[in-house]
Amino acid sequence: MTYFSYVSLQDDDKILVFTIDAATGKLTQTGEAPVSGGPAALAISPDRNFLYVGRRGALDIASFSIDQANGGITQIGSAPLQGEPVALATDRKGGYVLSAYYYQRSVGVHRIENGAAVTPAVEWLMTASGAHSIQTDPSNRFAFVPHIANRGPNQIYQFKFNEDTGHLTPNSPPRVEPTEYLGPRHFCFHPSLDILYFTDEQGCSVTAYRLDTGAGTLQAFQTVSTLPDGYSDSNSCSQIQITPNGNFLYAPNRGHNSIAGFSVDPSSGTLAAAGHVATQAVPRAFSLDPQGKFVYAAGLETGNLTSYVIDQATGELTPSEIYPVGNRPMWVLTTELGG
Repeated sequence: MTYFSYVSLQDDDKILVFTIDAATGKLTQTGEAPVSGGPAALAISPDRNFLYVGRRGALDIASFSIDQANGGITQIGSAPLQGEPVALATDRKGGYVLSAYYYQRSVGVHRIENGAAVTPAVEWLMTASGAHSIQTDPSNRFAFVPHIANRGPNQIYQFKFNEDTGHLTPNSPPRVEPTEYLGPRHFCFHPSLDILYFTDEQGCSVTAYRLDTGAGTLQAFQTVSTLPDGYSDSNSCSQIQITPNGNFLYAPNRGHNSIAGFSVDPSSGTLAAAGHVATQAVPRAFSLDPQGKFVYAAGLETGNLTSYVIDQATGELTPSEIYPVGNRPMWVLTTELGG
């Protein structure tokens, strides 16, 4: 197995490919693919043979095959869209690409044929302004779409997902509305517990939700701040990830320019603050490596990517190296290939 990282550069119209040293976390650039049209959101197929790229300028989903030996990508398709995608994900079986549209107030589902997302969309639903991500649950029977506050309704849309047809159907209830002004943005699943964690863009927090695996519905049980006590300047949260062993969770702050770390109780899934580490300005995109040993965070304004080492006992992050990558890094995706 070899570990790789992909970094999309929206303003440079390219995607960089790095190998990851499994022992040290050091990155070595091994490839660079020209991708016109403002590449931003990235998603990978469950078998890790294909990469999907949301192009915000070209208004499409571009599909690429992945060379398992060197991580190189070759475009194999393009699916035109009705708007600019801000987030992509495949369903759990790799039959469809799901996408969210902040400005177009909608979500879409495209069938995958021979590795490529194809048109027409099998589903295109209006939700609300501020739709910011979409994923199916581990059973592949449900999907969730968070919508931020301020420019959105401060709600999480709940859907039933048909893995045979790709269709989305509103669940009952169709929406979860936080009682606080949170603005759910991105989310991740606990690897072994029936729990989801959402970053709250406006609330500058992480909210944990229990998942009813039979009904496919969410119930919040904890909200914790991503900011240190006493910080009062402007800030918003971006993405969120949890380590593969479920021990630690991380969420970047844009404004405070940091990554907030949390330890995760192994039985209840509750979070406890595990400190902050400074980042490059505006850490919109970040990713953990597949082993859960390192974190990579890109500064939207600086064009630099910083690596961090995770203390496996405490979850504390220690800065390691800084890598200049280019203009407007929008997504960082890590994976293992070759197995």
